[in-house]
Amino acid sequence: MAQVRYIVDDVDATVEFYVFKLGFELQQQFGPAIAILEHGDLTLLVSGPPASAFRPMLDGTVPSPGGWSRFVLTFDDLESDVAKLRDDGVEFKNDIVEQGGRKQILCVDPSGNVVELFQAE
Repeated sequence: MAQVRYIVDDVDATVEFYVFKLGFELQQQFGPAIAILEHGDLTLLVSGPPASAFRPMLDGTVPSPGGWSRFVLTFDDLESDVAKLRDDGVEFKNDIVEQGGRKQILCVDPSGNVVELFQAE
């Protein structure tokens, strides 16, 4: 099982996004500090400001949300699902890109973390 941790601004808003928009299941939540979500064989840990994941690094850098690292969710009918997500207010960074029969698009969670939505041939 793959595990990914995202740094987020607001754990509650992030849980709502992943559960109600992308179909994750909430396994456990520890207040505003952390939540554990699952989607198939992916476990996503989201850590808010009270979590230890926000501790400054040795060079003083403080972890923050966003960036371009991402995980990929696979869909059977990407165009239809993206239309529903857009209607539901999900923000996208681009339009669907198609190459060699494969399609992909990038959406962002409430903290600006990128999620790639993908459809295979």
